[in-house]
Amino acid sequence: MKLGLIGKKLSHSKSPEIHQRLFGLQHIDGTYSLLEIQPDSIETILSKLYHDGYEGINVTIPYKIDIMPFLTKISQEAVSIGAVNTIHLTDQGFFGFNTDYSGFSRSLDHAGIRIQDTDCVVLGTGGAARAIIQSLFDKGAASIIVVSRHPRSKPAFCKFLEQIGGREIDYDELARLQTGGVLVNCTPVGMYPKMDDSPVSEDIVSRYGAVVDLIYNPRDTIFLQYGKKHGAMTLNGMYMLVAQAIGAEEIWQGKSISSSVIEKIVKEMGE
Repeated sequence: MKLGLIGKKLSHSKSPEIHQRLFGLQHIDGTYSLLEIQPDSIETILSKLYHDGYEGINVTIPYKIDIMPFLTKISQEAVSIGAVNTIHLTDQGFFGFNTDYSGFSRSLDHAGIRIQDTDCVVLGTGGAARAIIQSLFDKGAASIIVVSRHPRSKPAFCKFLEQIGGREIDYDELARLQTGGVLVNCTPVGMYPKMDDSPVSEDIVSRYGAVVDLIYNPRDTIFLQYGKKHGAMTLNGMYMLVAQAIGAEEIWQGKSISSSVIEKIVKEMGE
């Protein structure tokens, strides 16, 4: 089985490690390659990889949107989110999916964080944020507020948010919100090597019953440390990272993979 990841800068990716661990657990003879490409390669890269024997490709920054016009069909969740991170290369065509969406949902379920009828606040408006927002909406969030340094500056994002009934505010307005249910960081603030930062203050984090960070390095960001200090349920990004990879493998292999496999790999990688 020949798989890979396309992106612009991939040297720090943990994807090969995750997929190789899965190959070992399932006794699969497979390879997972890092494929750094330039923007002018997007139009032809899928056909080239298919002819080179690749069956599946993950897509990361900055190509999750740019790759979409060259796909045969796109799954409903990826259409709604407006981004693709997984592609199945077949004789019938190239099919796009978004497993960030399902990976995040699985991570919430694993951590026991309830979204149904809960007010949710999301920090950031990048590509990952869209998958998280769609997942929160589909899991029945009572409300979704997105926090941005420059609200309403991205027309496509505003349209996406309007479709699910969310609203966008700035960080000053966030500071005036009194309480909330779930707070999710979709920004890179606090990620290695700049680990001494938090996207928001301890005072703001202390108002939430559940605090989620998509960052997985370090395992406990300052943001999550604030949450733990004030008794919140906390979740880092490692489970989502592994779960989205397993979600992609389920598509490529055409079968379900037990959550116990996700948990085993997460444990091995140091949740």
